[in-house]
Amino acid sequence: MGAPLAIPAVDLKEGRCVRLYQGDPDRETVYSDDPVAAARRWERLGAPLLHLVDLDGAFTGHSANREMVTAIGEAVQIPFQVGGGIRSREDLERTLAAGASRVILGTLLIREPQLAAELATSFGESLIAGIDARSGIVKAEGWTGEGKISAVELARQVEQWGFRRIIYTDIEKDGTLGGPNCRGLEQILDAVSLEVIIAGGISSLDDLRVLKGYAPRLTGVIIGQALYAGRFTLPEAIAALS
Repeated sequence: MGAPLAIPAVDLKEGRCVRLYQGDPDRETVYSDDPVAAARRWERLGAPLLHLVDLDGAFTGHSANREMVTAIGEAVQIPFQVGGGIRSREDLERTLAAGASRVILGTLLIREPQLAAELATSFGESLIAGIDARSGIVKAEGWTGEGKISAVELARQVEQWGFRRIIYTDIEKDGTLGGPNCRGLEQILDAVSLEVIIAGGISSLDDLRVLKGYAPRLTGVIIGQALYAGRFTLPEAIAALS
């Protein structure tokens, strides 16, 4: 493990590439009507990995943009991870079949913990535990449902189940350009020995330089709003984390 990866986010909603403010579907900004073109652009600019989120799936509870995910998989050569609405073994298998290198489980972790543990045993390296928290407490169902467990507690659980990596998202930071929650990240890193990817609030190259200090345990930084709003370029982000 070396420097954290700069991972562009491609959030899918109604066939478009959007960003939400703190996950609120009523506060969206549409950045592209062609998510495939957006994915190709990030690949062309040097992205080592893409982060795809099916926002419709996250809110409805079932995968809603699988055709788009498949199209992106056919259009790019770099690996990509997918989350949003994956709440069964069948959803997981279909997402992997669509070309995803890794699948993110979120709501399933707290709604069906036994199944999550079984999937961790069966799929191991292909899974990521998505831990999305507001004020330290995990949220589910597209961040509309309460998990009643802390992010740290859930991190410890998924490590016991056999997950190998976590994506930690601070909901209050997500889409705000308000800077990452380093304290929350430190609590996760102190609690478990898993690889961690952080998301939410990245606003500047200085943010990335600070996060670089958490390597090698921090293996990736998901960047959305800052890239789409032109705060910095993807090559600049890669250089700042290198």
